[in-house]
Amino acid sequence: MHDLNPTEQRVLAAIDDAGLLEALAALVSIPSLDGTAAENEAQEYVAVLLAEQGMAVDRWEIDLPQLYAHPACSWEVPRERALGVVGTLGADRGGRSLIFNGHVDVVPAGDRRHWRSDPWQATILDGRVYGRGALDMKGGLCCAIFAARAIAAAGVRLRGRLLIQSVIGEEDGGLGTLAAILRGHTADAAIVAEPTELKVAPAQAGAHNFRLTVYGAAAHGCVREEGVSAIEKFAPLHQAILDLEHRRNERLRAADPSGLFTRYRTPNAICIGIVRAGEWASSEAEQLVAEGRYGIGIGEDPAAARAELEQAIAAAAAQDPWLRDHPPTLEWWGGRFDPASTPLDAPIVQTLAGCDQTVRGAPPTFEGMTYGADMRLLVNVAGIPTVLYGPGDVRDAHRPNESVALADLQVATRVFALTALRFCGYDEE
Repeated sequence: MHDLNPTEQRVLAAIDDAGLLEALAALVSIPSLDGTAAENEAQEYVAVLLAEQGMAVDRWEIDLPQLYAHPACSWEVPRERALGVVGTLGADRGGRSLIFNGHVDVVPAGDRRHWRSDPWQATILDGRVYGRGALDMKGGLCCAIFAARAIAAAGVRLRGRLLIQSVIGEEDGGLGTLAAILRGHTADAAIVAEPTELKVAPAQAGAHNFRLTVYGAAAHGCVREEGVSAIEKFAPLHQAILDLEHRRNERLRAADPSGLFTRYRTPNAICIGIVRAGEWASSEAEQLVAEGRYGIGIGEDPAAARAELEQAIAAAAAQDPWLRDHPPTLEWWGGRFDPASTPLDAPIVQTLAGCDQTVRGAPPTFEGMTYGADMRLLVNVAGIPTVLYGPGDVRDAHRPNESVALADLQVATRVFALTALRFCGYDEE
């Protein structure tokens, strides 16, 4: 690494890679699924970890009814209790403030027979850490924590505040980050430590959840022609959705001046992940329910984008006599991830990019991320310039054998530490 002054060299030398792996292993061992007691158990662990790193810790019980009433709040999983945790290092002494944001909640592990190792135990194989949440995104959160720890351990006094938001509920809508914002934990800029393959991502596409219900008519399977299969009636609607996905992505890709999404053929995908139909094997299915996510592009009005799906479903139904008389219903529910972006010339984007180049010795790569993330709350609700940056590839998330490279964890921690120093400022010795 070049262009490091003595203070920066001392901070990077203070990074505890072994301690980071121990903390990550402890977090992976907590099955912090959304809405479970373990989600809060993970928050308790992080609160202790932040305090051990010399940070002032705000740990509070989130007022869920009050939060649910906020227009930007979305969720899919019911909760009886939720914890917010934010650690702060430094003070307002003329420098800029910076947030590192990371979530502790994880998706289910699925069929364990498909895993190389126990999903709830961090296992190092072939230079990678395996385990549910190791990548998405307990690894990135630990990188942020140990970057702050190195600054404190090196005895460096920041001129601005460095905050670490450890949040719940990101996977099902982002209520943890919204709670932190509403509690007043804001800053001049933020980095969300999502897996970006160590690419600087100043743009995040949107995704809204939908539920499509198709109605048929039940009949005994031996006289199925006397009924109407909701499964068969779903077929033209599904094709209409696929056609809409193609049209929308062609249009949005052509209208994207940034070029941040050029790697993706379908950056604003429409994915149907759940289909449920029928109640009995020898009965014609009288109802089908399909649930999915609807991709929304940068700069799109979410309401106008959603109207496109509603119109496409209505137009397809109008072509079928049964569906015309028994129209399907479309609901918007659960996670609501609006798109968000930060200008490329924003100070946090340029500072992070410069630190990435310093650490890795090569020009940074800028790219938009096609998944929903809490960036949109920090940008759209709090007005905080935000960028996504973190270790690992999202393609390894939400599937068996989720993993993150040890080398990525090491790079991200050093980039985070250097970014905090250069963005917040510090007292020269």
